[in-house]
Amino acid sequence: MQLSYHVFILIILCFFNVANCYGLTADEIAVIANSREKESLALAQFYMEKRHIPPSNLIIIDTDPAESCKRSDYDRFIAAPIRTFLEKNSVAKQIKCLVTMYGVPLKIVSPKMNISAGEMIEDLRKRQTELNLSLHKNEDEFSLKQLEKEMRKIKNQISYYRKIHDMRASVDSELCLVLRVHPLSHWLHNPFFKGNEQSFSLGSEDVLMVSRLDAATPSLVKKIIDDSISTEKKGLQGDAFFDARWPDPGLKDVKAYGVYDRSIHRAATIVKKSKVLDKVILDEKKELFLPGEQRNAALYCGWYSLAKYIDAFNWQPGAVGYHIASSECTTLKKTGSDVWCKRMLEKGIAATIGPVGEPYVQAFPPPELFFSFLVNGKNLVESYFYSLPHLSWKMVLIGDPLYTPFQGQ
Repeated sequence: MQLSYHVFILIILCFFNVANCYGLTADEIAVIANSREKESLALAQFYMEKRHIPPSNLIIIDTDPAESCKRSDYDRFIAAPIRTFLEKNSVAKQIKCLVTMYGVPLKIVSPKMNISAGEMIEDLRKRQTELNLSLHKNEDEFSLKQLEKEMRKIKNQISYYRKIHDMRASVDSELCLVLRVHPLSHWLHNPFFKGNEQSFSLGSEDVLMVSRLDAATPSLVKKIIDDSISTEKKGLQGDAFFDARWPDPGLKDVKAYGVYDRSIHRAATIVKKSKVLDKVILDEKKELFLPGEQRNAALYCGWYSLAKYIDAFNWQPGAVGYHIASSECTTLKKTGSDVWCKRMLEKGIAATIGPVGEPYVQAFPPPELFFSFLVNGKNLVESYFYSLPHLSWKMVLIGDPLYTPFQGQ
């Protein structure tokens, strides 16, 4: 992704492409509940009644409600019945969005690596051991440099092979492609993503948008739904908080973390110029916002406190935000976990984004894209999918897909 040079320009282009962003309607949503979780069906019906989603758009699966599932169980007990419904049900032809409810597994664990890939990595590790022994025995400076160079090369090769054979994913990210046979190793580029300049093997017609209504308890799920609907009626109130780590580099060439740090700066600028909220606070010091002050947060984006939520905000009803770190949606239910998605939902946020495993920073929606759509009146799921780089990968959107916090503002 050439985000370092082009995303800011693409933001402007996105404003001229709003005609391509359809407004999702209730009858275009199918809701997925799990018969083995007693609260799942009740919550699905509660949501569908609140949003006037036709009862015929309910898909019931029968699977273990644990947060993790094996790839084979995903294929058999989750993907297969959903695919059957979408292919054979006449009302399903108009479905553009799936909602996974409380009780539907969150993540797919990776099967063992195939034999050839495993053997290749094992051979590289043996060579790594041999080189390590040679390093300790060799005193010639030139030879040492050559050995160190080869060691670095092998380390990079091991990392590469492990990465391309990573088949772990969020259930929701795989369900985006439930109608299409696709390769499982690593990610696929999202054809909806407005910041991508690459060619696609997928078309937008191959992709369903997916959002999740889930949290530690059923009462929290109801709160997400109620807060989203009530906030739409009056508009989201509160302040926006953006937590960068470094000063804005401007148009300088930056890479990796620098790209996303700059994107946080630009998101703050976009929200401020939109005037949808009275106050936008941007912090560019290395330290995160810390507890102790009264911060009535309506919007938030920041990084990087890995799996350690910092209770620095009073989340306003309908608040939307996410924390850019690698483990923040690994669980929504595990007692004692401090991952950001789980804790933000428990503290009152209505919508958030996070990964179920290491996604690499470029998998996160660039904040400037996500918040630009949101403050310009797009709903939650469209704001997410038009800013989401990858599918068949690790990211999860939690919240009511129809939630539009700034409609008509």
